Amino acid sequence: MWTISGLYFSWTNIDEIHGDQFKNTEHVMPAFESLISPSEINMKHPVSMIELRDFDGHPYYWINNHMLVDARTGQTKDGVTEGEALYVARQHLIAGLKVASIELITSTDAHHEYREKLLPAYVISYDHDEALKAYVSQVDGKFQTVRHRSWRWFDFLWMTHTMDYETRDNFNTTVLRAFSLFGLITVMSGFTLWFISSPTIRKRLGSNK
Repeated sequence: MWTISGLYFSWTNIDEIHGDQFKNTEHVMPAFESLISPSEINMKHPVSMIELRDFDGHPYYWINNHMLVDARTGQTKDGVTEGEALYVARQHLIAGLKVASIELITSTDAHHEYREKLLPAYVISYDHDEALKAYVSQVDGKFQTVRHRSWRWFDFLWMTHTMDYETRDNFNTTVLRAFSLFGLITVMSGFTLWFISSPTIRKRLGSNK
């Protein structure tokens, strides 16, 4: 499995695994007018980080990684709706994709395809041969990632290659070290057996006596 997964990685296009073929690479944030200054917003802490979000053609500020504010009125917003999440996904994905379902997830485990990312999040499933899914954060409305069948195969084989069956990213597991050492011993023993069992080697050793 370690060898098979390595071959798979060497023959795959990593951009396709990332789902770039499904992304709208020409997406550009629209220009907005009549935005209020962040200094006008009633906040407990000074602004250290600010990003502009577009939800269904309306501008919002994402401030200090925890606060969503209407960029025209200054009113806070408690997350995004399903409709706004669908709008965000449409902006970031290619046209023509048919939505099959949308649901809100609040937790994931270490083996979920949407792991170590912001929760809760909307998972938007599409009617597609690749079982395509898009993830949009419910907290800040940011398009997080896209997942599809080829990515899932890559993720599974990556787990078998690293032999990290918990987080998939640790190359220093005891199992991997043990199998690496065992593989080296196996290769060396093969060379040793070939050396001591080869008729040609035996003849040469015998002629040197």
